[in-house]
Amino acid sequence: MPVKINSNLPARVKLEEENIFVMENERALHQDIRPLKVLILNIMPVKQDTELQLLRALSNTPLQLDITWMNTKTHVSRNTSVEHLEQFYVTIDDIRNEKFDGMIITGAPVEDIPFEEVDYWPEICEIMDWADKHVTSILHICWGAQAGFYHYYGINKRQMPAKVFGIFEHRVLNRKVPLVRGFDDIFLAPHSRHTETPAEDIKACKELVVLAESDEAGVFIAMTQDGHRIFVTGHPEYDRVTLKNEYFRDLGKGLPIQIPKNYFPDDNPEEKPLLQWRAHSNNLYSNWLNYYVYQMTPYDLSDIGEFFGGLGI
Repeated sequence: MPVKINSNLPARVKLEEENIFVMENERALHQDIRPLKVLILNIMPVKQDTELQLLRALSNTPLQLDITWMNTKTHVSRNTSVEHLEQFYVTIDDIRNEKFDGMIITGAPVEDIPFEEVDYWPEICEIMDWADKHVTSILHICWGAQAGFYHYYGINKRQMPAKVFGIFEHRVLNRKVPLVRGFDDIFLAPHSRHTETPAEDIKACKELVVLAESDEAGVFIAMTQDGHRIFVTGHPEYDRVTLKNEYFRDLGKGLPIQIPKNYFPDDNPEEKPLLQWRAHSNNLYSNWLNYYVYQMTPYDLSDIGEFFGGLGI
């Protein structure tokens, strides 16, 4: 089944060029099913790139998805036009009384800043607390995962000696958990960050279970037992050239940046990067939508509060 999006969203053209099935709102109204309502808090700087990457990842499911894009109201984006945000995005005030089947909180380029010094940190905390009562399952990505670890469990991040940058091997630790069903024992995924949430602190938290980790990149997937909160510390949604663009961007700024690990053939930046993580990325998002959103959410979204009460949340 397709992802249901606004027909004017720029990402639609690219998705159709890639033969990814998207459905306009008008056509979706003729299907006699309830689509899953998925809210995406997009706090990445170039929002159109993230829109395309996430829609591509979410499209590999038999479920119909109704996507709502969300932005912070307390931070002015410098890389996305006001017109784009006004046409396609909502803020917490617009949907405060609504409920959603699933939610994604993306990364953000603020990892070197202490959480309390991020100008929109109070709003991020407000949104996470709101989501706890209004969303069945929340998927936190990269800085969004670090923010969740800190806000919910007091687990702070720490600076890395060098940027974790490239494609890294990860081990599945418990394949009986549906989120990693179908994963290989060893799989690849992209990372791009200067900080990490310490693995020993995550593992010491009794509310969390670690599902996959890397010797080089640390914990990759962790979650609560009920799947209400899921944390992915990397960027499985990245496309083939995202790390390449980041590498040349930083080079152009004169920043100290190493060649992304295990990314360019023979570590030659002039070569086309190999796409080595797409299958597991698609599997991750499909498993999340199937087992922790579709299988868990009530048909009537107004019942979400009672559902959470049964989980003790």
